Amino acid sequence: MSFSADSALEYLQRAHKKHRLAHAYLISGPAGSGKADVAARLAAALNKTTPEKVLRAQAPDVFVTEPASRSRKIVVDQIRTLERALQLRTVDNRKKIGIIHDADRMQTQAANAFLKTLEEPPQNSLLLLLTALPEALPETIVSRCLSLPLRTSSEVAASPQEMELLRVLCATAEEKSRSIEKAYRVSQGIQGLLNSIREQIRDEHAMALKREETRYRHTTDGGWLNEREDYYKALTESVYRERRSRLIETLFLWWADVLRARVTTAERVLKSCTQATEKVAAQLKTAEVLKRIRRLEEMRDQLNTTAQEALVLELGCLHIFR
Repeated sequence: MSFSADSALEYLQRAHKKHRLAHAYLISGPAGSGKADVAARLAAALNKTTPEKVLRAQAPDVFVTEPASRSRKIVVDQIRTLERALQLRTVDNRKKIGIIHDADRMQTQAANAFLKTLEEPPQNSLLLLLTALPEALPETIVSRCLSLPLRTSSEVAASPQEMELLRVLCATAEEKSRSIEKAYRVSQGIQGLLNSIREQIRDEHAMALKREETRYRHTTDGGWLNEREDYYKALTESVYRERRSRLIETLFLWWADVLRARVTTAERVLKSCTQATEKVAAQLKTAEVLKRIRRLEEMRDQLNTTAQEALVLELGCLHIFR
């Protein structure tokens, strides 16, 4: 059973009112499911602050931990800092709340240290672990938390490009062998979809600018048009990055389902691709699947730098799909 973000928050608030709130929750779900929002709203309600302050790590007695090292992992020193914070006394009997974003990114030493906190939680504390990959967490940690899986809002429909990417992935799953040519085809397929996304955005914004020009050309000075051109240029890049992120998130959903096929009987997110992800899972060991997911995370991070997009995609897919 999975929850919407609102129903998960209601469940937690009811548990609090009945004095049945557990000491640790594992809140899982894909991007867009509202994990951080649920944690922020719950922490705000418990400690009489605002979700915005929680999200900015400025709320009293709310301690936020997330991947911060160059390798995008949570290291043992971060966990020890969290443990020390949870041991402190609070004012007005507020709860000491620890929120761990991307909990699956804990290094082995950090996970072992955190396990001790789960086994002997500090008095009046609450731990909220957020992850899109609960299967990547050690079973010793998962078993000591109450699981709260979230589902993505049905309001966000898959774009044609996202559906086409899934078709490409399902087609490559039919190939038994792994090869450089296969990885290159996936890379070229993704690049082609990104090109179509950029062209679509440019066309939409060009039409919007033309409508504005037609409507206001006789009512404003000449500098107005240059300003609007700059505005739509910036908007095009912003919207493109957002849609690119959604396309990359589709890759995460795919590989997360491959991991689920390897280690659990949990319900798949991409139900239409169940047979294909199971075929891929049968060809790889769990460690190999996790390695590909980490490579995908690296590729996503590099796409948000000034690195050349095509090169990042090509090198990334060589590691992920070969």
